This record gives sequence, C-alpha cells and structure tokens, in this order.
Amino acid sequence: MTVLHLADEGEAADLAAFLSRLLHYDRGAAVRLQAAGTALAVFGRPPSFEVLAIRAVRLAKPYENGLDVTLDVTVSAGELLESVDERAATAVVPAAVTGPPWAGVLPPRGGWQPRPGLPAPDVLRATVAASVAEFRSRTEELAPERRTRAELDRIGREIWSRTVGDTGLPLRAVHAAQSLGFLRPVTSAGGAPGLLSSGAWLRLRTPYGSVAVRRAGLGALDVSVR
Repeated sequence: MTVLHLADEGEAADLAAFLSRLLHYDRGAAVRLQAAGTALAVFGRPPSFEVLAIRAVRLAKPYENGLDVTLDVTVSAGELLESVDERAATAVVPAAVTGPPWAGVLPPRGGWQPRPGLPAPDVLRATVAASVAEFRSRTEELAPERRTRAELDRIGREIWSRTVGDTGLPLRAVHAAQSLGFLRPVTSAGGAPGLLSSGAWLRLRTPYGSVAVRRAGLGALDVSVR
C-alpha cells in the first residue's frame, strides 16, 4: 500500500474536489499520477471537453512503503477519491488499472513558452457564460424534430471550437477550466492565469490547475509518450 502525505488539509480538499468534478463527467474516470519528491501531478480527461486537465498537488514528504524516487501509475479516480482523508491530509494510491489511450500521451514536461493575448479571468468567465447562454438559446429554438443528439453536438462543436482571440486556444479549454474550478477568483497568494505553448500543445495555466490541448493542424508533434 502506497500512502501519499499531502502538504496540508487544503491540498487534500482541492484534490478531492478535482476528482469529484472529473467523476461528475465520467463515473468510470481514470487518472494518471506522476510524482517525484514532494510534487504530484494528477492528469484526467473529462470526455465532454476533449482536453487534458492537470492538477498539481504538493506533498509533505515522499511516499511510503517502497517508493523512494518516483511514482507513475494510472488508477481509478473513484477509488482514489474514496481514499482521500482530508483531516489527515493523506491518500492511498489504489491498484493500477489499464489506462485509457489518452493516459499514454501526455504534454511535454518542458519547453513551455508564454504566449500573449489571453484575456483577463473575468473576461474569460464572461465569455464562457455567454457561450453557454448561446448554446441554450440555439437549442431551444430548434423544432422538436430537429432536436437530435447529432444536431446538439453539431451546435456544441461549433461554439466550443471557436478560439479565444488570436491565441489559438479553443473555447472548450476555457469552458473546461471553468467547469473544473480552475478559473475561480485568485487569492492574493496566487497569480493570474497564463497561456503557454510547447510544440503542438497549448496550456491554460491557473493557480488551481491547468488545461492542455493539442492545436489543430499540428498532428502529434512533440507528444510525450511515457
């Protein structure tokens, strides 16, 4: 049994909240855990958004029971959530599962460069709210015989594939960040959200987590398979 000692109760609560949100979109969600020393990265992929979500978690000390250097395993998000003890600030790593295809293809570890043009957080939140309202309005206007899953999906793809200004970041990445709790107001101790790029990947980074997506038309350049 591998025990993770999280930095404090707040880290445990944030990890539990992230896992709960992933499970809201996929009750059978899996997450890939990668850790070294006192830093843990939790990767998940909410299917509704087609993006990769990353939550960084601070550890109080390296893991126990045999893992001295690194941890890299794909596990059930539900089982990991059940093991989180917020009061003790610990979590038990569940048994490994056969990971979904996305778990074998992660963004690069390094080479990230800042990109300009990302609007302020309040503008991003307002854009998501306006897009959600547009989706509801357009679907409600459909005649009953046209209100099919295919038509709803078409409207959704049209709206969420739009990019944020000239950044190339698809709106679905911002929607995912909002839905996963990454775009909530930043405290004085945190920093403003930023946009980074590395090879074919774009990454919306906030103090609460990141959303990564591969840019259209660039194929699988600079993909890390590990």
